[in-house]
Amino acid sequence: MNSSTYATPKILTGKDKDAAMVGFVLLAGLFIACLVSCNLIFRKFFTWDLIGLTFEQSVGLLPYPLTFLVTDLISEIYGKRKANLVVLSGLAASLMVLLIVSLASAVEATGWSPVSGAEFDHVFGQTALAVGASMAAYLLAQFIDVRIFHFWKHLTHGKHLWLRNNLSTIPSQVVDTATVLVLLCAVGEIGWERFGALLLNGVLFKSLVAAADTPLIYVCVGWMRRRFNLAEGQEVDL
Repeated sequence: MNSSTYATPKILTGKDKDAAMVGFVLLAGLFIACLVSCNLIFRKFFTWDLIGLTFEQSVGLLPYPLTFLVTDLISEIYGKRKANLVVLSGLAASLMVLLIVSLASAVEATGWSPVSGAEFDHVFGQTALAVGASMAAYLLAQFIDVRIFHFWKHLTHGKHLWLRNNLSTIPSQVVDTATVLVLLCAVGEIGWERFGALLLNGVLFKSLVAAADTPLIYVCVGWMRRRFNLAEGQEVDL
């Protein structure tokens, strides 16, 4: 493959274009579902023993790494602009969910409601600053991920997918973890004495996940390249 082939997006038509659009919409939907889930469940923490290591992390960590896998996949096949569009769509969806949850919290529960107002607020009662911290970290980390991914893609002329997958995801996950923990500690959601351990656990766990998802992104990218007859590193133009 020469550099011109890598740099020239493939224009799809007919059924191929429709199939590519369906794939993009499904990936965007998966991304938004994972992101919204993270923002709803992040206040619960758990302990997980993995390969001889013990991790103490928010349950929001469970779906969140998948968002980076999806943005890397979109970046690889659909390009930087489409990846940034999905990131912004995720932000809009998260803000809408926050608005809906706030409205649901503001209305008074009936006396026979299976979930009382106090119970609802205990689960979903997130301070505005804590949610703002999550959104700030999300935007910063995702845009860093997309930018670094394409930096390495350009530098390697579309080769070495494993390199850009890991060297974009790991630094952006470090930024995300640190930003969220700083602001959660600042608003009193967790104590500062836990900051160091949670940061170390989060970075290590996310690095292991980033490495573990490399075969999966190769499978997905390989299938899409064959489906749309793309050269290595080539993108589609929707």
